Amino acid sequence: MNEDPGALLPEIILLAGAVITLMTGSFVPRDRQWAARGVAVLTLAGSLAAGIVAAFDRPGTEYSRTYALDTATSTARILVPAAALLVIGLAVGRVRANPRESEFYVLIVLASLGSVVMAGSSDLLILAVAYLLASIPLYALAGWGRDARGTEAALKLYLMGALLGIVMLVGVSVLYGVGGGNTDYDRLSVGLEGAPVGALAFGVVAVLAGLLFKIGAVPAHFWVPDAVEGATTGAGAFLTTIPKIGALIATYRLLVIIPDATVNWPLLIAMIAAATMTLGNLAAFAQDAPTRLLAYSTISQAGYLLMAVAVSLETDQALPALLFYLVAYSAANLAVFAVVAAVPDRSTIADYRGLVSARPALTAALVIGLLGLVGTPPTAIFIGKVTVFSATWDGGMAWLVIVAAVNTVASLFYYLRWVAPAVRSGDATQEPSVHPAAYATAITASILTLAAGLAAGPLLSLLDGGLVR
Repeated sequence: MNEDPGALLPEIILLAGAVITLMTGSFVPRDRQWAARGVAVLTLAGSLAAGIVAAFDRPGTEYSRTYALDTATSTARILVPAAALLVIGLAVGRVRANPRESEFYVLIVLASLGSVVMAGSSDLLILAVAYLLASIPLYALAGWGRDARGTEAALKLYLMGALLGIVMLVGVSVLYGVGGGNTDYDRLSVGLEGAPVGALAFGVVAVLAGLLFKIGAVPAHFWVPDAVEGATTGAGAFLTTIPKIGALIATYRLLVIIPDATVNWPLLIAMIAAATMTLGNLAAFAQDAPTRLLAYSTISQAGYLLMAVAVSLETDQALPALLFYLVAYSAANLAVFAVVAAVPDRSTIADYRGLVSARPALTAALVIGLLGLVGTPPTAIFIGKVTVFSATWDGGMAWLVIVAAVNTVASLFYYLRWVAPAVRSGDATQEPSVHPAAYATAITASILTLAAGLAAGPLLSLLDGGLVR
């Protein structure tokens, strides 16, 4: 049993940082909760730095092949803390000086840890534990505001998460049983070769139910609009970004060991991807609240991301395409959420009229973020979609590429419906309630969206590594 705790330094830093943040918030006065914020930021920055250093280590597995250390895990180790730092930046204006400020940061760090562990899980039991660690903090995070809307958001998120979590655990039990009593993916892949078709199909679908909940994909997407709209903007940004990273990598890692000759899971994932992007786009057309529009936007983006999973067995470009798209999506999505957090008084799309006159830099960040979500060059999602579409085409699913292309064109309608009033000239009076931290986060995330697009070649080369198990 290869036990090397040092190999898990990024995860250990997150765990220790969450505990220290909790203790700091418990012992400092309520009017000095900023100290907990400092600990959380240092924790995430330390984990990010450790993840960058660890990315240069040789790929392998740890603890009896239950935890994989490869390009996918390294991407999560870097992307998750970086995205969490941006979430804290856009949320600090709302949570600052709140008596429960430290709780917000503890939940962010713990949920981030769960997402990273999900990405690296190479064992069904580790996956189940990581799922719970990534889910339970989200329930409290959604209801952190302790108002009526937040309570409703937390309740809906909890009920859906608890139900699908139980279904997922049943699926884990079934796969363990038909896989010869193995839980680590290396031996499980061999044990599943002769598994009964019905039991194997049931186990795969049941485990997928929990993962699709984290991804926010059809048919486990019902919680997304109400939870994102009811939660605080910072919590909504976290819900729609960081859980996706761990869950999509975990889905990819699990499905590649399932014998597709027995269960045609690539077709299943392709159909889920098509339904997810189509439903998300169609539902977004009628939305007038920015957060609710972004909620349906994130559902549609989940469909594009799942395309790479559907062809994971057919092309080596599927994994780097998925990882790059996750980087691109995280930057663009958080840029738009940061704009929403910066001007909280603008509660409808129509309220953004004249934003360019009052805050031209913030308007530029909004335009870059929204056009980035469409996939407009030179933003990173443009390259992300090109790579995902190319991998899907090479994987023999041309029909799915056509569906995705039609959906991309259709999504222009609701993204531009938000851009139009924002860039329309109006009263140049300065916005009285702009949150400086959210403002800076929006600018930063939009710059990252452009930078990742311009540096797509080197980034894709770095992400071009296979999985280990």
